[in-house]
Amino acid sequence: MKAMILKEQKKISFDDPPLQMTDIPKPVLKNGEILVKINACAVCHTDLDEIEGRIKLDNLPLVLGHQIIGRVEETRSTFYNNADRVGIGWIYSSCGVCEYCLNDNENLCHDFKATGKDANGGYAEYISVKEGYAYNIPENIDDISAAPLLCAGGVGYRALKLSGIKNGECLGFTGFGASAHILLKLVKLKYPEAKTYVFARSKEQRDFALSLGADWAGETEEYAPKKLDSIIDTTPVWKPVVESLKNLKPGGRLVINAIRKEENDKDSLLKLNYERDLWLEKEIKSVANVTSNDLKEFLNLSGSLSVKPEVRTYKLKEANKAIFELKSGNIKGALVLVI
Repeated sequence: MKAMILKEQKKISFDDPPLQMTDIPKPVLKNGEILVKINACAVCHTDLDEIEGRIKLDNLPLVLGHQIIGRVEETRSTFYNNADRVGIGWIYSSCGVCEYCLNDNENLCHDFKATGKDANGGYAEYISVKEGYAYNIPENIDDISAAPLLCAGGVGYRALKLSGIKNGECLGFTGFGASAHILLKLVKLKYPEAKTYVFARSKEQRDFALSLGADWAGETEEYAPKKLDSIIDTTPVWKPVVESLKNLKPGGRLVINAIRKEENDKDSLLKLNYERDLWLEKEIKSVANVTSNDLKEFLNLSGSLSVKPEVRTYKLKEANKAIFELKSGNIKGALVLVI
């Protein structure tokens, strides 16, 4: 099968594309697994972290990609039949027997395995996965629209749950890429009386947020017109974390929706002002990966509310182009490889 392979971790350069088109063997199934012919795979900022080494990889060469939509072509499963349409997200597997797995928190499992990190992912024509880690896709959402829902949407949905936001409250977003724009659409449908505030570094992102119904959009360093109940940080850097805390109400919660933060501005945390940023019982909560239940809930909710992201598409052989554009930050919505 064809796959775009990462052979070494290095800084992304236009003159030295990180991924190479390669022929590799199709997966051979084990009991309880399915073989999925991939139709679409969305590109995630975590893929940049893997390429550039912020996430360490010891199993190169590797196929990246963890927002996958396809159809079952071969099965050794009791759950799925040939031609079933399924999605595969960041969670590739977990141990299933630890205290976290038994309480539906397998995202915290010591043996958590990630798609496109610990196992080959979706920048390819096929993938195999255990039957319990594939998910039915709502019929009213097409493949290209569904792909970003498997991470940008699913992990974002976990952040939204952890935010504790209620209808009529005020929710902020720092950064406005794939995850935040899906969540804004969801919030407008699920919590129609909630107010949404977006902090983004580029005017293009701020205008995009306003076009999707945000109540206010400003630069990262700005104060919102009012204090917010919760803020979800979707950026790869520290500065928005520090800046957003000043916009929380007493008792407000900041949820950091990122697996890694870039290290070049780590000293920003030293600039916290306790009285302004943390006093009066403000909270900081991190998001760790995603659970199977998160993805099932979010996909069902997306189907019932017709939540569809804004997307830009690329062919599999154009994966490097998509990586370059995501790295540049000049994007609106989600980027999807059509296989």
